[in-house]
Amino acid sequence: MAAYDLEEQEQVENLKAWWQRYGNLVVGCVCAAALAISGYMLWNGHQARQAARSSEIYVALQQAIVRNDGVQVRGLTGELTNQFAGASYASMGVLLAARHAIITDDAKTARAQLAWVAENGKDEFVDIARLRLAGLLLDEKEYDEAIEWLSHPPAAAFAVSYAELRGDIFLAQGKKAEARSAWEEAKTLLEKEDAKEQTRREDAIVLMLLRQKLDALGGAA
Repeated sequence: MAAYDLEEQEQVENLKAWWQRYGNLVVGCVCAAALAISGYMLWNGHQARQAARSSEIYVALQQAIVRNDGVQVRGLTGELTNQFAGASYASMGVLLAARHAIITDDAKTARAQLAWVAENGKDEFVDIARLRLAGLLLDEKEYDEAIEWLSHPPAAAFAVSYAELRGDIFLAQGKKAEARSAWEEAKTLLEKEDAKEQTRREDAIVLMLLRQKLDALGGAA
């Protein structure tokens, strides 16, 4: 029994010695882990609140556009860009506002809004903004700037539209060779897509239009 007590006492002493040596480190690690978990939960909560609020503003923006309330559209758009720039709803909302600006003949505002999404937007909204901005610049005969916005390689889903619009811009500039090359690129990309999956009606229409454009230039269709 005495031997057992000595053994137990020795274990206790060893534990005390270990704790004296590593206790502060253990406490520090536990505290750091607790802080990390707490910070992660706070960050997730913040992100959820941001997403919910930006969603509310987006819905309000949609309603303002339906009412054609230009003052509220501008105010809500500014709130999205200033407070929720990193949210997808900001990109979506500013694209909606830009379309409203175009409909109401405010090309200057539309350009600024599309440029904001092109430079600050999320994911595929950047490609959409560049495409729409280039189309707007084509209408305004600012061809070089339009081509500049289309010089950024888009996601595969937008490659055909980018190439076709480049062709339209080149033709407007009188650059027929460049226009033919861009339209041929768009046609080739579209034909490759159609070879992989069932042809969609929209793709068939675009392909037909591309062939017509090439025929008008004397290019092989």
